[in-house]
Amino acid sequence: MDHLWTPWRYAYITDTDPNMRKGVPRELSAWTGDLDCIFCNMIAAVDYAIDHGTSVDDAERAAGVVVRGEQAFICLNRYPYTAGHIMVVPYEHQSSLAALAPEIAHDLMDLTQRTERALGRVYSPDGFNMGLNLGKAAGAGVTGHLHLHALPRWAGDTNFMTAIAETRVLPEDLPVTWRRLREAYAAVDRTD
Repeated sequence: MDHLWTPWRYAYITDTDPNMRKGVPRELSAWTGDLDCIFCNMIAAVDYAIDHGTSVDDAERAAGVVVRGEQAFICLNRYPYTAGHIMVVPYEHQSSLAALAPEIAHDLMDLTQRTERALGRVYSPDGFNMGLNLGKAAGAGVTGHLHLHALPRWAGDTNFMTAIAETRVLPEDLPVTWRRLREAYAAVDRTD
């Protein structure tokens, strides 16, 4: 029998540490606040770490923040459906796309266009899933802070593991994904 190891999902499945604040990795736990939002906590913890002497790369790597724009940022999905599953998130805590100011929505879309190019460069997918789930009924896991999911897809990537066993096989560890995408965004920026 083959075994598939997905240790990063254990905390998600068991919610093992009720004292951990959503979005705050252990490496950034010196920030003691809680904004009651995974994305707001993530950015606040990164900013706190940077303000207190942690390098930008180390703080962003710990949180899975790949790129920071003026109005939005790109982060890894800690529980990805495919390798390269990322999210584009506005800094502003809004649950509705219609509630975003035009300049924030514009930056969100600019980062999404960069994401398509970066994911294409790294993974050479056959296609992409990109979208927003607004509200619980639409499938949003985080209902209060909108975020756009971007996933590279390949012909035949839905197999028996996903369809029948409700299991996903990811060939890449998240720190590797972070490094590869960080490099790809830098390369995409140089060629734009």
